Amino acid sequence: MKPFPEIKVYPRRPALDARPLERRVGLIILATDHTTEPDFRRMVASERIGVYVARIPYANPTTPENLRKMQPALTAGAALILPDEPLDAICYSCTSASVVIGDDEIEVAIQAAKPGVPVVTPPMAGVRGLRALGARRISILTPYTVETSRPMADYFAARGFDIASFTCLGFEDDREMARISPAALVDLAREATHASADALFVSCTALRGALAVTGMEEAIGRPVVTSNQATAWNCLRLCGDETAHPEFGRLMTLPLPRD
Repeated sequence: MKPFPEIKVYPRRPALDARPLERRVGLIILATDHTTEPDFRRMVASERIGVYVARIPYANPTTPENLRKMQPALTAGAALILPDEPLDAICYSCTSASVVIGDDEIEVAIQAAKPGVPVVTPPMAGVRGLRALGARRISILTPYTVETSRPMADYFAARGFDIASFTCLGFEDDREMARISPAALVDLAREATHASADALFVSCTALRGALAVTGMEEAIGRPVVTSNQATAWNCLRLCGDETAHPEFGRLMTLPLPRD
């Protein structure tokens, strides 16, 4: 074998940037999730903002009982995202579980591993988005069963929204929810939106709603807020990114309101 030159250590360390990327968004997603990562890559990640993901165990069917079982894994999941390094925001990407477990409990679990990091959940971001749009009377569309949808209705009603109509599709498996086409969501939005509603909220991070939001808005003639669109918008604004992205709906052109 031909001898190779001596390996030398460079005598001076190169200067280091404060961070590889200026801003960091953490994502905690379900093991079965097909949709959140592509959506955040499309809507949030950039040369300035990095998105870092941890998956936690989840088993279908999508029932309140199974959703609640994810709560103990939240701290460990958060701890796996850039250990011992700060984040600018962290999102637990499950709408129905956030409603069942509760935003406050989720924040406590995540901040046990990431103290002080702003925590975002899809229903929390949905509420902020609807308020930013000035919506008070809303229609809601979910892919869930009635059992799993009922806590969602309670969540939005408790935060002051008048629910004009609520439509669910009866699915129990989030992997099947992810297979509903964006074109089908446009048709469903048209049928699910009440004539008196100010806006439509489309729940579920499994749905490819972010790809359909402009089509849905054109179909119903009013704003649409979807789970992943709302969390992406919330995380972008927490990172100081105020860029308007109308291609992802009216919400993506607005600032984050103060709670």
